[in-house]
Amino acid sequence: MSTRTAFVTGASRGIGRACALALARAGNRVVLAARDRTKLDEVAAEIRAAGGEAHVVEVDMGSVDSIKAAIGSAAKDFGRIDILVNNAGITRDGLALRMKKDDWDSVITTNLTGAFFASQQVLQGMMKERWGRIINISSLVGESGNPGQANYVASKAGLIGLTKSLAQEMGSRNITVNAVSPGFIDTDMTAVLSEDLKTNMLAHIPLKRFGKPEEIAAAVCFLASDDAGYITGQVLGVNGGMYM
Repeated sequence: MSTRTAFVTGASRGIGRACALALARAGNRVVLAARDRTKLDEVAAEIRAAGGEAHVVEVDMGSVDSIKAAIGSAAKDFGRIDILVNNAGITRDGLALRMKKDDWDSVITTNLTGAFFASQQVLQGMMKERWGRIINISSLVGESGNPGQANYVASKAGLIGLTKSLAQEMGSRNITVNAVSPGFIDTDMTAVLSEDLKTNMLAHIPLKRFGKPEEIAAAVCFLASDDAGYITGQVLGVNGGMYM
């Protein structure tokens, strides 16, 4: 079997970085995509040092042209993309009553529209191959809701709907589409939260700890593998029991 190519958005840090490292360890060639070239190069160096194959492309998930160019260049270099991990995401939190249109638009555009157009770009190659994996990184709050995050929650709930629709459209071509829904994970995005808030969060997690990016990556790796060939349209919660 030839080496499969995985394309990971938001691969420069946090969950995206962990996914890229894990997919490389599983024997896939990995294309790392994000805005921060320097950080991407660091992740690529880490993968190469471990004997893996990594390539770097800059992408702005808020721009359809940028997404087309990034995936187009990767597909040109490697023939196609076999595995797409839509992980890139931003937050612009604020109460709905006062949320500015720009804050709404930028979050929906990056987190949801970006994931849709990235998926659209890889589908042709997957259909031709009759094999493909799309894994969308949603969020526990996309299922439960969260005050002060109407835009982010809407984008993550939208990803779940997108996952199910694409799974239905693509099933007959042996392309699976699933979502991983992380709970409270120890990343840069959560590091800025106050200790009070973290303590309060812990009280609601049956496993009594925050998750690690590697634990999300393990779920992504499983869904990207041949072992998960009969799983599609599913939302896999990795949240320590915080939401059931």
